[in-house]
Amino acid sequence: MRRTYRGLFAALALPPLLAGCFVSAEDGSETDAEGGSGGRLKVALAVPPAQALSPYSNDATVLSKLSVAEGLTALDEGGTAAPALAKSWTRKNATTWTFELRKAVFQDGTDVTAESVVNALGHADSAETKPRVLSDVTLAVRADDTDTVTITTKTADPVLPLRLASPALGILSPKAYGKDGTVSPVGTGTGPFEITELTGKTKAALDRFDGYWGGRAKASGIDVTWIADGTARANALRGGDVDIAEWIPTAQAKLLDEDTRHEVPSVRTDSLILNTRSGVFTDAALRASVREAVDGSALVDSVFGGYADPAEGLFGPAVPWAADKRVEVTGRATAATAARVKANTKGRTVRLATYTNRAELPEAASVLQQQLEKAGFTVKQDVREYTQMEADLLAGEYDALVFSRVTLLDTGDAVAYLASDYTSDGVYNIAGLKDAGVDQAIKSAAGQGDTARRQQEIMSAEAEILRTDAVVPLVHEKVVQGIAGKVEGVLLDPRERSLIDVDTHLK
Repeated sequence: MRRTYRGLFAALALPPLLAGCFVSAEDGSETDAEGGSGGRLKVALAVPPAQALSPYSNDATVLSKLSVAEGLTALDEGGTAAPALAKSWTRKNATTWTFELRKAVFQDGTDVTAESVVNALGHADSAETKPRVLSDVTLAVRADDTDTVTITTKTADPVLPLRLASPALGILSPKAYGKDGTVSPVGTGTGPFEITELTGKTKAALDRFDGYWGGRAKASGIDVTWIADGTARANALRGGDVDIAEWIPTAQAKLLDEDTRHEVPSVRTDSLILNTRSGVFTDAALRASVREAVDGSALVDSVFGGYADPAEGLFGPAVPWAADKRVEVTGRATAATAARVKANTKGRTVRLATYTNRAELPEAASVLQQQLEKAGFTVKQDVREYTQMEADLLAGEYDALVFSRVTLLDTGDAVAYLASDYTSDGVYNIAGLKDAGVDQAIKSAAGQGDTARRQQEIMSAEAEILRTDAVVPLVHEKVVQGIAGKVEGVLLDPRERSLIDVDTHLK
């Protein structure tokens, strides 16, 4: 049966690092979702699929939000690794872990076995574009018997159980993996809801999967519509066209009835990312000028309507240990004067990008454009839907990006985020940053097994990253989720990985 984690998710802290033996409680504390006769839930999501819901893209979070796929582990309310497809695990030594699988079946009717786990994790590790969660680790996976898997890492990875909870490492049936490298979660997951139809980038239909090991879901299915425009999502909720609408724009939040507006503390930080690999901002003095010119606090009320806090760094109030361990940033370049900015840019225009999926970002970009132009830059905006620009972002086609990032999305451990976004070989390194000091600081944090010391190393790495001015933090967001009064059991998750599970249903 399934252990359910209900209610408002607790404010995040880096969980105690996991060592020794971990066994799920199978003594009655894992409860069945009784009933299962409820109607279908209508859900509006913000970011249309980029790669047909492939777990190796940003689409992976959709699979966890809708309870389609599961990993060997999951994150509980406090951010600690909890049993999922693995019912227990043991750390054998610094680089070796053994996982015992529970009895479960895929949505295509085949059994979850050690070999299927080896197959799934092997495809993730060898993917042409690796999932971000594997930026700083290499996995070797073997089946010891039908129900036992051993995972070895090249170097010590004290938070491997947290890593395996990433939506990108969901275990799908062998038929999900095409010979051409594509991955399809349609009918191949293990969760309580099965994707039965995916219509391009606009709609998806999910039915309850009655073979789910954790019990029968209370809702009979989910009908998903992707609505990139935030005002349109809010209108769909107000008009009764959907039951749940994620990411309500702050301008729309106060227009919702109080019982449908749910504010969630979030680990989401909005920043200005600067392209250090090519263009204007290869010049450290010009990046420093941006840092001096940009005032994120001006966005809190004017753009976010108070649903944000001024940025203190990469990690905000929803990561409560960060403030006390923050490290002073030293060694930054000296900012160029406005006259030097004009001289050094030599008439080149700063290409400032952002995306429409979060309604506040284009507004923020307009405010930042004014601030940058006052500092001597010439700025032109490029605003599109995110999936239309992701490839260009990763290829370094823009000079700057107004970017909203859930910092603990991938694992619940900040090191994975830092490694994917800021190391020289990070797979989500939009800034194109290549800095030996940053690489070493993140590597040092990754190897630290003691919780307090790991947290301190993370904050040292934050200081190294901020020293480069490759990223200028703006605000720490508070997310508003729209939920109709007739819906019960929606998960309000600061990590934005969970939304619907077996207990979510219409009254």
